[in-house]
Amino acid sequence: MPLNVVVCVKQIPDPATPGKLDPNTKTLVREGKLILDDSDAYGVEMGLQLADAAGGGEVTLVSMAPNNEVSGLRTALAMGAAKAILVSDDALVGCDALATAKVLAAAIKRAEPELVIAATESTDGYTGTVPAQVAELLGLPSVTFAKHIEIGDGKVKVQRQTEAGYDEVECPLPCLVTVTAGVVEPRYPSFKGIMAAKNKPVDQLTVGDLGLAPDQVGSVGARQEIVEITAAEERKAGEIVEDEGDAHERIVQFLEQLKVV
Repeated sequence: MPLNVVVCVKQIPDPATPGKLDPNTKTLVREGKLILDDSDAYGVEMGLQLADAAGGGEVTLVSMAPNNEVSGLRTALAMGAAKAILVSDDALVGCDALATAKVLAAAIKRAEPELVIAATESTDGYTGTVPAQVAELLGLPSVTFAKHIEIGDGKVKVQRQTEAGYDEVECPLPCLVTVTAGVVEPRYPSFKGIMAAKNKPVDQLTVGDLGLAPDQVGSVGARQEIVEITAAEERKAGEIVEDEGDAHERIVQFLEQLKVV
């Protein structure tokens, strides 16, 4: 039975380039070419493998980015995704996690997927809250931190990573699953895939196309505000202990101060 999968992908500034903060909004400046977030490559690969295992279906990408940016999407399309939905609108500037989730959820509805896949968190935001919010807004069950996924009999079977190992979890489709970096090994786009990606459809939408009110998104709709940013403290040099026969006592004292022992 064909399986239609939506993968949420984020396009981010290249981490190899020093980031800049907007002095007014205190948010990350997102200008120029954006790349596919590494954490989302795992979700794209997982979606492709699950669609293949189901004997058909396709992977649709959903992303939100400024300036109609598609560079990161083209990378995921070159991996094998069939098409993409991009939401780009000046009204989105300043969105917090919940507003982002509202936008993504509205876009995902248009694709009517059986399965939604997302990373556990983005590498430029690290809130880790957006996937769960998307699932709630769509009225879908969600399973987080998946290290293995199987689809069958109208349900998803997941090995959910924990500190002690993993839990085996099942839930009915449709649902949303977040994946860890160990779930699969992402493929590299082939030259053929890169050329094909140039002609794959990218449906570009605005806030109005999604039926969202302007006061639900952007800085106007944000329920949180960054009021101050300070530089992280420089790491101080550690203490060097020269062993004169009592080094073990110094170590024990140090561990006791940390309340480790």
